[in-house]
Amino acid sequence: MQRKILLGSALMLAAFVAVAGAYGSMSAGGPRMGPARAIERPAFQGYYDGHKDTYLNTDVSNKADAKAMHINYAPILNSVPLKTAPEIYLVEGKAAAGQLAVFGSQPGEPTYSPVWKETILTWKASATPVLTKSDTQINQLEKKGGLTERSTSVRLNCPIIKVGKG
Repeated sequence: MQRKILLGSALMLAAFVAVAGAYGSMSAGGPRMGPARAIERPAFQGYYDGHKDTYLNTDVSNKADAKAMHINYAPILNSVPLKTAPEIYLVEGKAAAGQLAVFGSQPGEPTYSPVWKETILTWKASATPVLTKSDTQINQLEKKGGLTERSTSVRLNCPIIKVGKG
């Protein structure tokens, strides 16, 4: 008899905990985005201070770039002041093997934002491209004269979703 009472009490306690947990998650404050689902989306890698971070490329402020990149055109991104957006460096023309985008910041840094100011890098004809992995390295190469930088007014929404080790 005691065994039945103990078993019944344990079942009632388990049911109470389950209901309380469900109620707690339903009544917890904060906005709800709905249930999460897994989707397939291309992810890219880029360098930050010598290591690789993984990022998504979802939106751009330029209509022609949106079409070329097969991503969303988001004109509202033009309202982000260029001076507040960190730089994403993209090499145009000849490049070193394995060259990826280079970020000027990453999550955890005070200057991080998922909205980036696009900066185009070009190697001079007389220069031999080297693999660039940091904005500091880019600045040094520019000072030496082999690499040129061209700021654009394009803003890219490219959130970094995984910070690499480095």
